[in-house]
Amino acid sequence: MTSRGPYRRHSTPFKLQFCQDIRAGVLGRRDAQRVHRLSANLIQLWLTQFDRGELASEEAKASVIAEYEARIAALERKVGQLTMELDLVKETPRPPSVTDSERFSIVTGPEAAPSGGGAKP
Repeated sequence: MTSRGPYRRHSTPFKLQFCQDIRAGVLGRRDAQRVHRLSANLIQLWLTQFDRGELASEEAKASVIAEYEARIAALERKVGQLTMELDLVKETPRPPSVTDSERFSIVTGPEAAPSGGGAKP
């Protein structure tokens, strides 16, 4: 019994070009089977998928997934940036917002400004 060869995966563009060549008559099935070392069943499966349009939809799905992954990566970078900025703001000590000269009470409001001394009570 012969041992099987290594498991191979073929890209969608390769499958599309392969099926187009066979359907256009550029390459015969037996020649393709011998040159690329593919089984007849696999070639038939690819041709069936090609005729149904499933190979083209696979490529479209792959491009959509790539777009989503790029968008996710961009959003993860933005979240990281915003997290770093938030941590920086939390660690930075804030100056007091009200100085001693600007004290006021919620009930009475700000202190009255001192007059020049000429006012009568």
